[in-house]
Amino acid sequence: MPSIIFIEHQGNEHRVDVSPGISLMQAAVDNALPGILGDCGGNCACATCHGYIAPDWVPLLEPADADETVMLGCAVEPRENSRLLCKIIASEQLEGLVVHLPVSQL
Repeated sequence: MPSIIFIEHQGNEHRVDVSPGISLMQAAVDNALPGILGDCGGNCACATCHGYIAPDWVPLLEPADADETVMLGCAVEPRENSRLLCKIIASEQLEGLVVHLPVSQL
């Protein structure tokens, strides 16, 4: 079970063990992490699970698909390393992945 590190905008760190096959959005919601709302329930339709992937992890992830790219356009303050966490599915290869949470989703 990979451990994912979520870091709130002010620096509070949360290490969450995520079962393989579960989206990072669902794991964040299930663990009541502040800053991840997941209003659409993981359907890539709202951008309230927006997060910033640590730069060294970006090339290790599958690139965003067309739907995610469109929705990231709705996110507040998107960056090159922005992703929707509903589109990232936990696997053992993601052990130690670091996700920074935006201030805009408080």
